Amino acid sequence: MTTTRVEKDSMGELNVPHEALYGAQTQRAINNFPVSGQRLPEPFIRALITVKKAAALANMKLEALDESRGKAIVSACNELLHSDDVMVHFPVDIFQTGSGTSSNMNANEVIANVANRYLKETIHPNETIHPHETIHPNDHVNYGQSSNDVIPTTIHVSAALELEKRLIPAVETLIAQIEEKAESVSQYCKTGRTHLMDAMPIRMDQSLLSWSAQLKQQVNTLRSHQPAIQSIAQGGTAVGTGINAHPDFAATFADTISELTALKFTPAENFFAVIGSQDTAVSLSGAVKSLAVTMMKISNDLRWMNSGPLAGLGEIALEALQPGSSIMPGKVNPVIPEAVAMASAQVIGNDGAITVGGQSGNFELNVMLPMIASNLLSSITLMTNSASLIGEKAIKTFSVNKEALEEVLYRNPVLVTALNPVIGYAKAAEIAKVAYKENKPILEVAEAMTDIPKDELTALLDPKNLTSNR
Repeated sequence: MTTTRVEKDSMGELNVPHEALYGAQTQRAINNFPVSGQRLPEPFIRALITVKKAAALANMKLEALDESRGKAIVSACNELLHSDDVMVHFPVDIFQTGSGTSSNMNANEVIANVANRYLKETIHPNETIHPHETIHPNDHVNYGQSSNDVIPTTIHVSAALELEKRLIPAVETLIAQIEEKAESVSQYCKTGRTHLMDAMPIRMDQSLLSWSAQLKQQVNTLRSHQPAIQSIAQGGTAVGTGINAHPDFAATFADTISELTALKFTPAENFFAVIGSQDTAVSLSGAVKSLAVTMMKISNDLRWMNSGPLAGLGEIALEALQPGSSIMPGKVNPVIPEAVAMASAQVIGNDGAITVGGQSGNFELNVMLPMIASNLLSSITLMTNSASLIGEKAIKTFSVNKEALEEVLYRNPVLVTALNPVIGYAKAAEIAKVAYKENKPILEVAEAMTDIPKDELTALLDPKNLTSNR
């Protein structure tokens, strides 16, 4: 059996695992919320600890927190941030109190515990620390703060860091990989498709460069959300009035966390808005969802182009990564595009939940903060990893099946579109119908049904000439 110790809070005493760094309020949350077994994501927890560190530094600078306690809190935060197993100390379920108070107090208790140990080991190694010198989770770690501004701030800080340092770089790398691949396959011409039906030819690089153009637009959209996500609620405290915080705390905190993260954060223009709503998170989620839509489009294009290899399009061959069937020997499936398509679907679902969560800003507080935080960070992570995966294991490594491309390319009756200006739409349609019916190359039928010289027809119907507007 796990040994326990007795901890108490304003509601009384209860048992906590003896080795746990958290205290009574965290234990109450563990007992009260056995909902999913899922914790808030690690980027959120690390951002939360960073918020606590910045708050301690700001309060010391403002002389609202004594140097001894402040340094101990900062040292505790540093220890936790450098720990590889920091998550074992943060067991609270995502689905908890809507303000995230349980997670805020979890951080306060853990940091206070580690900070008190630091005081004992470094400041008072040979003496008992007097109670009035110890560090209290609420009075010191949480000084000048409320869960109601800490959790919205942590949502913004964690999302801003993941956006700037992981998601945008991953998508930009994917763009570069697509453009490099496009250049290497620019000599190949393929049948274009609209409605999944044969259409006018395009070059392979044109197909790929359409993906990179989509992704560039998505990056532009993501970047447009950065100023708002880097505007933070810290300093608004309970309802937006800033009660119990130093008048200069908001500005000092923003400067401090900017130094700690190397990202520019600013106090929100209106604390009531960013505490009572999660509009910025909803908007950013929508942008990540839009990226997911693009990623699903790219994934499905790759799947179709790879389909076959005999009975499908077979235009490209994706890298063979694993056996595709437990019963059909030799089968290989497009597993990377499938994984990315599923991740994209999940992001679209996450956005739906975040949208509902954003509607739960009741008066002065949104009360679905932990769920919004978890889903937003999950979406960013899914798209970050998907961009890296599809670039490294699909875009960079697929090969082109030239024979399959050319087998159908020159027989495509839709090539007759090039003759419209010469013979008119009706005559061109007649030629196309004969070509379809008799399964003959369009050049052969056009030569028989028009008086255009063969060399001129050959030039007019050359697929490569038709991939640009001459």
